[in-house]
Amino acid sequence: MATKDSYYLPHHAYWPIMGSIGLTTLLAGFATLVNGSSVGSTLMVLGALVLVSMMFFWFGEVIRESMAGLYNRQVDTSFRMGMIWFITSEVFFFGAFFGALYYTRVHAVPWLGGEGALGSSHELLWKGFEAIWPTNGPAALGGKEGGHFEAMNAWGIPALNTAILLSSGGTVTWAHWGLLANNRGQLIKGLIATVALGFLFVGLQAYEYHEAYTEMGLTLGTGIYGSTFFMLTGFHGLHVTIGAIMLTVVLIRSIRGHFNPEHHFAFEAAAWYWHFVDVVWLGLFVFVYWL
Repeated sequence: MATKDSYYLPHHAYWPIMGSIGLTTLLAGFATLVNGSSVGSTLMVLGALVLVSMMFFWFGEVIRESMAGLYNRQVDTSFRMGMIWFITSEVFFFGAFFGALYYTRVHAVPWLGGEGALGSSHELLWKGFEAIWPTNGPAALGGKEGGHFEAMNAWGIPALNTAILLSSGGTVTWAHWGLLANNRGQLIKGLIATVALGFLFVGLQAYEYHEAYTEMGLTLGTGIYGSTFFMLTGFHGLHVTIGAIMLTVVLIRSIRGHFNPEHHFAFEAAAWYWHFVDVVWLGLFVFVYWL
């Protein structure tokens, strides 16, 4: 068992190498797929399997070491700093997409319509372009000739999903209170509710996507509105899925008796991530759906 003042030196591990191989294979598969190679999808699946296997075995090893008391305060601090920097990188990740949405709506679309710096020269760039939002895509890419897409309705599924995600933020906080009070029943019930709400959110978003593709003709390739909409909401949906999986693992560990009021960083990391996902969705609801 590590003492509180000793410096923890991790043992040799081959999981980072395995993770690098998985990521490289996944990227190579994606690159070949978009270039029309039939082997691309196979490489992507192979890379994803290697990556998931790496995470399963590596995280399992970390859990066993933690439960064996091998980690000290220095390791706990490094875990926390790592999670903080990871979430910070995610803030910048989504900030780039929000920035693209802002630039498109406030600058690019009005310029192409003849406003601002471009003036009458907009006809040279896109003859007949109308500066409206949500903007239409070129007809060759699926845009509606002489018209434009309807904006996604904010007060249907998106509003319901907002209530679901905000409620899940409350249930995970309630679960945390139960953990701090050493009330395992409250911890488990709160986590079950949070996981259920998370996957319900993903299911409703999938239904919304199906409706957009089949009934509205709105796809990732139909103009800048479709691109920004699906990139922002799609990546957020991916993050909700990842967060729900993280909380599922925490739930399983809680049922097995892991965590106590003094040592429960894995729970805190998943909860931090979940609250971050909540905040990002509020921005999406306001700037993508509502305004």
